Amino acid sequence: MQNHLNRIQTFLSVVDCGSFTRAAESLFISKAMASIHVKSLEEELDVPLLLRNTRGIALTEAGKNFYNDFKEIFNNIQNAFDNVAERHHSLAGALRITATPEFGEKFLLPLIGEFCKIYPQLEISYFAGSSLNDLIAERLDLAIRLGTLRDSTLKSRRLTSYAIQLVASPGWLEQHQLKEPSELNNVDWIANNNLQAPTQWDLGHPTLPTISIRGKARYTSNSSEAIRSMALSKLGVAVLPEWMVRDDLMRGDLVQLFPNYQLPEQAVTIIFPNNARMQRKSRIFIDYLLENLRI
Repeated sequence: MQNHLNRIQTFLSVVDCGSFTRAAESLFISKAMASIHVKSLEEELDVPLLLRNTRGIALTEAGKNFYNDFKEIFNNIQNAFDNVAERHHSLAGALRITATPEFGEKFLLPLIGEFCKIYPQLEISYFAGSSLNDLIAERLDLAIRLGTLRDSTLKSRRLTSYAIQLVASPGWLEQHQLKEPSELNNVDWIANNNLQAPTQWDLGHPTLPTISIRGKARYTSNSSEAIRSMALSKLGVAVLPEWMVRDDLMRGDLVQLFPNYQLPEQAVTIIFPNNARMQRKSRIFIDYLLENLRI
């Protein structure tokens, strides 16, 4: 039975990670052993589960059915272990969290420090990054992201919101004197490619009609800090969190464009795998953020 479980776990990890190499790393076994586990499983079932080629791996029809059946079973087993441990001990185990670097440093890491004081037996790993692609492959529990995200099959919950501002450097404005908001359609934008529509915004006004902007991205990045640096370097117009550019605006290094118009507030969202049941430690951490996160 133990051999069966090891082989099935390896197969599930290969599918989640998208490769034998990454699956082996996550399971702390060799790539050769991971391959042997999956091959043995296929031989025992007498049916191929994976198609292997130079571009990677793909599931056969039997492999899809096998993955769907056993993924839920293994999730339930893990949840059962967690529930038993949590009923008889204080909150413990590993909690793997990721957030965008700038937000994590300013807001999340101080809260993690306080959370660990409350639950000292909990082991927290923090990863700074902007992509959602590795949430499953890297076995991360929670990801915190900003703004309107690209479509995802992952579950999410809104934590709070924050103001954003349209900015540019004084040096750039000397070369591009904008008189009307509609002129934003024809200038260079520095866009955040994590967002679904990074250069499409509705500018609201207390009394005038809303103006829809459909800008053109000339420069892109998945890092807000990099976008800020490009704006400071006189490359174009950018939309950035107010908390990030507050000091730049006070010093005059950046200028808020058309301050009478307002951009819609953006959500801070926590995202988690679409498992059948969320682990208790994740739920408690989310509740802690809902109560304590202030921007």
